[in-house]
Amino acid sequence: MSGTLPAHRPVNRRTLFRWGTGLGLGVAAAPLLAACGDGGTAAKADAIGGKLLPRTTVRSIGINADLPGTAAGVPNAFLKYPTDLVRATKGTPLKGAKKITAVTETFAPLPPARGKNAAWQAIEKLLGTEVDFTAVPADDYPAKFSTMVAGDQLPDIFMYPETGGVDNMASFLQAKCADLGPHLSGDKVKDYPNLAAIPEYGWRDAVKGGKLYGIPIARSGSAGAGFYRADLFARAGVTSLDQIDSIERLVELAKELSDSRKKQYFFTGGGVNLLAMSAGAQHLWKRDHKTGKWTYQIEDDKYRYAIETAAKLYKAGCYYPGTVQMSGAQKAEYTNLFKNGKAAYVYDGMPSYLAPGAGYVDSMAAIDKTFDVRPIVPVGKDAVAWTDNVSLENCYVTKASDARVKEILRLADFAASPFGSLEYTLITYGVEGTDYRRDKNGTPVLTKQGTQDITVPWSKLASAAPAFFSATNPDAAKHVHEAYTKIIPMLIEDPTQGYSSPTWDSKGLGSLYTIHLDGMKDFVTGREPLSAYDSWVKKWRKAGGDTCRAEFEQASEKQASEKQASGKKGSK
Repeated sequence: MSGTLPAHRPVNRRTLFRWGTGLGLGVAAAPLLAACGDGGTAAKADAIGGKLLPRTTVRSIGINADLPGTAAGVPNAFLKYPTDLVRATKGTPLKGAKKITAVTETFAPLPPARGKNAAWQAIEKLLGTEVDFTAVPADDYPAKFSTMVAGDQLPDIFMYPETGGVDNMASFLQAKCADLGPHLSGDKVKDYPNLAAIPEYGWRDAVKGGKLYGIPIARSGSAGAGFYRADLFARAGVTSLDQIDSIERLVELAKELSDSRKKQYFFTGGGVNLLAMSAGAQHLWKRDHKTGKWTYQIEDDKYRYAIETAAKLYKAGCYYPGTVQMSGAQKAEYTNLFKNGKAAYVYDGMPSYLAPGAGYVDSMAAIDKTFDVRPIVPVGKDAVAWTDNVSLENCYVTKASDARVKEILRLADFAASPFGSLEYTLITYGVEGTDYRRDKNGTPVLTKQGTQDITVPWSKLASAAPAFFSATNPDAAKHVHEAYTKIIPMLIEDPTQGYSSPTWDSKGLGSLYTIHLDGMKDFVTGREPLSAYDSWVKKWRKAGGDTCRAEFEQASEKQASEKQASGKKGSK
C-alpha cells in the first residue's frame, strides 16, 4: 500500500502495540475476556447471512440533489445548501429518556462543554434528553477504549477503535453488547428510517460472530485513489486524466513533474495504491469463484508490479525525501507538503477532500488560490477501484433492556439524519445566528463560536447517507461527483464483506498488516532488494496469513455446500 491504510483504517506502530507484544490492551482486556470465557462462544469463520442485514431503502425528505446519485452507489451532490430545513426525525425522539452516555474518537479539537456550547444544547432540546458525550483524540482512543474495557465502564453507546480493540471480538460483543438484530434486521429497521438509508455494504461489516451488533459509520464504498494538482498536470500538457492512458504514461508524467533542485516532487507519502489500482491489482483479498481459493494482495503479480514500478520511481527521485517511510501518525506531515505545493499527487481518502476548513479544497485555497486540487481516478485500460471505504468503523450499544436499546437507536437515527435536514444542519453547522450565518448564496458560514461548538462528534454515532457538498467551492462538489461516476463502475468485489475470519479480525489489520506495510516500504526505498519479495510473502503467510486464508475458504465452502443442499432440497 501507499504508506498508510485507506482513510477508514489508519494504522501506525504506536496503535499496533497490542498485536505482537502481549502488552497494552491485550493484557488490560484479559480480565473481561476471562470473565466472558465460559459463557462466550469461540469465534469461528462464517458467512454473513442476508437475513441479519437491515432492508435498506433510499431516504427522501423532499430535498432534491443538483447532481443526482445513482442506484449503483454514486452519492448525491449538492451545489447549494437547502434554504428550507426539513425534519428527518419526528417530534422529540428521546422525550422522557434518562441521560445517555456516549464515547467516540474525534479528529477535531475537543469541543466546549455543554454549558458553553449552543449547538449541543439545541440538539439535546430537540432530542428531549441529555447526552453526555466524551470525544477522545483519535491517537488516544485505543488507550481510552482499553481503559473502558478493563474497568468494565462502557458507556451506553461507543465507537469501536479503528485500530486496537480486543483479541476475541465476538466474545466481547456477546458478553457486553446488545444484539441489534431484533431491532434492525430486515424490515425492523423501518422504525429508524435514517439508519435504513445507510447502504447495505455498510451493514455487512456490522455483523460479528453471527449477529448484528454494530451501527455503521458508513462511507462512499471507495476511498478513491488520492488527489492531484490539476494546475501542475496542465503545465505538463495533461488537461484530462483520459490522456494518461497507461501506467507508462503516468511514470513519464511523474518524472516530468519532479525536480529535486526546486524541491518539487510528484509523490509525497506513497504511490503504490494508485499504481496498483491502475494495474488492475486486487485489494486485500480475492476469491476465485471457480476454485474457491482465496489469495492475498501481496500474492498478486499486478500488485508486485506496482511495487516494482514504485521502486523505480523512488530511485528516479519522484518522491519527496523521507515521506515513504512515514507512519500513519505522521500523515499530517506528508499531506501538508502536498497542500503547500511541494508535490503533484498525494494518496488520501476521499472524505478528506470536502471537509470544511481542514479539507484539501478549503485548506489549499487558503494557501494559494491557483492550486487546483481534484480527486484522481486510476488510469489505464486495466484500471480498477477498490471497495476500501465501506465504513469508518461501527458503534456498539452496551447491553440493556429492549426499551433502553430502542432509545439509543433513536439517538443513532438522529445522528444519521440526511444532508440538508434540520438535524444534519444542527450537527454540522450548529445554531443559526450563533454558530453560523448564511452568505448571499444561502450557504451556512461558521462563526468563530461555531467552529468550536460543532466539534462534538455526533456523526461518529451513525452516518448520514453519503452526499457531497462544498460550502466554499461548488466546482469541488462537481469534481468529486464526477470522480465517483467513474470510480463506482470500476469497483471490484471485496469478498471479506460476505465472510468472517477470526484470525483476520484480530491480526489482519494489525500484526499481519505491519509485515505488509514494512515490507512494501523496504522494497520501494531499496532497503530490501526486490529479489526478497517471495521471502516476504512466506513470512506473511507463516505469521497468520495462511490461517486467515483457511478460515475464509472454510466459510465460503460451507456457504456453497449449504446453497447446494438447499437447491437439491427445493428441486425435489
